[in-house]
Amino acid sequence: MSAPNKYLPLIGRILIGAPFIMSGLGKLASYDATVGYIASVGLPLAGLGFAIAVLMEAGGGALLLLGYRTRLVAPLMALFTLATAIFFHHNFADQNQMIHFLKNIMLVGGLLNIAYFGAGPVSLDSASGRQALAPSGQQA
Repeated sequence: MSAPNKYLPLIGRILIGAPFIMSGLGKLASYDATVGYIASVGLPLAGLGFAIAVLMEAGGGALLLLGYRTRLVAPLMALFTLATAIFFHHNFADQNQMIHFLKNIMLVGGLLNIAYFGAGPVSLDSASGRQALAPSGQQA
């Protein structure tokens, strides 16, 4: 991989991970509103949902940004993001909800690519030797 290209996976992880971190930290600052929103869509155990959301967004986003355990974190975040799209952004009559749904689906695609290709050469995974081969056995 050429020198400038080695930074592309890092830039991608930053562009996906940073908004997740910001969203998770935002939820920490608005517990009552977030729990109320989770409950308003009919999901049980809204407090547990809040904890899962903060853990996945702030924690998963940070791990993704650092490139740590990326092949485990990225598919978990993809599943969380897909569930978020389905439960919170399913009113397609509302164009704003449709945009949020499609944004989440795009994020799922990006996260699945990260899960397959790994964190890239500028990452904690690479530094620890954790991502030497892609799942197909080819160099990532």
